[in-house]
Amino acid sequence: MPTVQVTDLKDGDFLLDVREDDEWQAGHAEGALHIPISDFVARYGEVTEAAPQDGRVHVICRSGGRSAQVTMYLAQQGIDAANVDGGMQLWAETGRPVVTDDGRPGFVL
Repeated sequence: MPTVQVTDLKDGDFLLDVREDDEWQAGHAEGALHIPISDFVARYGEVTEAAPQDGRVHVICRSGGRSAQVTMYLAQQGIDAANVDGGMQLWAETGRPVVTDDGRPGFVL
């Protein structure tokens, strides 16, 4: 399964956050698309509409387990996807911004 490190992500890379609503509300990466894994299959069309046509979908969760499942599913659908190793925990540990919906500083739940 394709995997990327948090440090390899650049501003503007497409990020899909598959954590649940309470985790997202506590804090997330600015600009990420949020589709909880529990809703993912039903909302799959939102990913294909929002994802860049010739770009990669970087999938993130708290630590990497749920995002790995979604990454495998996307790959089976023919979408270029990669799991973000270490998830939002590592995202925050490396100093990347974590925000709430209103732009205030957030935290990883």
